[in-house]
Amino acid sequence: MAGMFVGEYTFKVDGKGRMSIPADYRRELEACDLQRPNENRPRLAVVATPNKSHLECHSYDDYRRMAADIANMERGSMQRRILERMVLGATTIVEVEPDGRLVLPQKLREKIGLSSEALFLGQGETFTIWNPETFAAEDQSQIDGWLDQMPADFDVYSLLGAAKSPLAGG
Repeated sequence: MAGMFVGEYTFKVDGKGRMSIPADYRRELEACDLQRPNENRPRLAVVATPNKSHLECHSYDDYRRMAADIANMERGSMQRRILERMVLGATTIVEVEPDGRLVLPQKLREKIGLSSEALFLGQGETFTIWNPETFAAEDQSQIDGWLDQMPADFDVYSLLGAAKSPLAGG
């Protein structure tokens, strides 16, 4: 079943940019790249969106569907041009090593300030890779700030119906 990147994991990064990938993530990547040219090396798309301080990772099949959606947009439209530039143009396709590690190119590590540790955060259909310090400073503080505005008895599961709510804007 696609779309099951969940959980938060922190792994060491060596000097060559190698790091482990959570085992559950590897299984998902394998299941979503059945046509891979190297049997033991599933592919993933790593998007380094210029305006974000983390990397967004897609299974290969999910990324191909997204690229097809972009290709089906009106040629020359600003929305298509932005997605081509900020998603397609910012993507690096990488393979998982047979030992279950990912090697991130130096330009990607530099973009997010990754050195000794990488934080993997599952987000359902995708997962993100963060410098743990950046995650703590940016993402967690945004969520904490938003939660501070909620009542003390706020139930996070109440957000599940928010997609249909006019208050879902956020």
